[in-house]
Amino acid sequence: MAMPKISATAVMIAVFAIAGAALIYALRPLPVQVDTAAIESGPLEVTVDDEGVTRIREVYLVSAPLAGKVLRSPREVGDDVVGGETVVAIIQPGDPSFLDVRTRREREAVVAASVAAVTLAEAEVRRSQSELEFAQAELRRAERLSDTETISERTYEKALLDMRTREATLASTEANLELKRRELESARAHLIGPESLGEFEGYAQACCVQVRAPASGRVLRILNESEQMVAAGAPLLEVGDPGDLEIVVELLSDDAVQVSEGATAHIENWGGTGALTAFVSSIEPAGFMKVSALGIEERRVNTILALHGEPASWAALGHDFRVYVRIVTWSENDVLRVPLSALFREGEDWAVFAVEDGAANLRVVSLGHRNSRHAEILSGLGAGDRVVLHPSDRIEDGTDVEERALQ
Repeated sequence: MAMPKISATAVMIAVFAIAGAALIYALRPLPVQVDTAAIESGPLEVTVDDEGVTRIREVYLVSAPLAGKVLRSPREVGDDVVGGETVVAIIQPGDPSFLDVRTRREREAVVAASVAAVTLAEAEVRRSQSELEFAQAELRRAERLSDTETISERTYEKALLDMRTREATLASTEANLELKRRELESARAHLIGPESLGEFEGYAQACCVQVRAPASGRVLRILNESEQMVAAGAPLLEVGDPGDLEIVVELLSDDAVQVSEGATAHIENWGGTGALTAFVSSIEPAGFMKVSALGIEERRVNTILALHGEPASWAALGHDFRVYVRIVTWSENDVLRVPLSALFREGEDWAVFAVEDGAANLRVVSLGHRNSRHAEILSGLGAGDRVVLHPSDRIEDGTDVEERALQ
């Protein structure tokens, strides 16, 4: 039986049909490679995060009790001290100041006047002594005459009164002489300058004031280490107990109102292994203004944290160390959660792309609490659903997707 002949037109049509089908297949959109995550239940904590600084609860600032020359510090930073026993500073009297020409002349004149006053007082003493000797002789004669009743009783009493008056006058002039001598010493002392200190024996060993530690602990900082002149009340060093640490966090005021006393806190990035645990011991009732690094004025509130656990676990921390703090404001152990990287805005709502049968399905979701990694799902997704992470602008509702193979 003879085969039917195929026309050239039919062959051409078949070739063009196959080529068109191949072109359509080659130009079809390929599935978008995506990363996905499964919706699952787990613990969720909402925290307020900020940097904090460690501090010793009781830091004692040791200051100079009087003006003078503080000697080089006998202590080093980190030295252990015992309250009331360990000497932390030694203060000597300060050297006198230099005298200019006019001041020296004035004080030399005061010395000369004091010398003259002493000479005058000595003359007064000699006169008083002579008058007393005369009065004593008169009293002896009056006593003999009184015994023979040659003079009246009144004359005898008058002689006794004169003698006692002369004794008092002598005591007064001697006291005045002592006063003038002391004034002369004071005037001469005002002439002493630094150039003449070597004339005074024992000046270098003059009595010093020893300042002792106010409490037991360690030397945290030495403010005046070298020998120098200080005024009364000048700060010298700080002492505190490193085992009595707390953490201060300057929270924004709108974050601070979410924190309650007793709340748990996690201390991270403190330099040691693992995270430390603390709790909020107090929140200061007054805020303060602080300018951020960007020049923005912020209202801050000091929040105080007390460390939990054995002190050995955070013994490496010291005074004024930086730490990173996460204060828990809400927590739940079993919450349906979604990664934040899967969420995006759809109008006024939150949405995700759920993967169903190889295609991205747009779903609007309702969220509850959230932290920096996850958000609580109230509706729109169920456990086990897979969602696209970091959805790009290539993905729309119904777009074919393919999970990227793990490297």
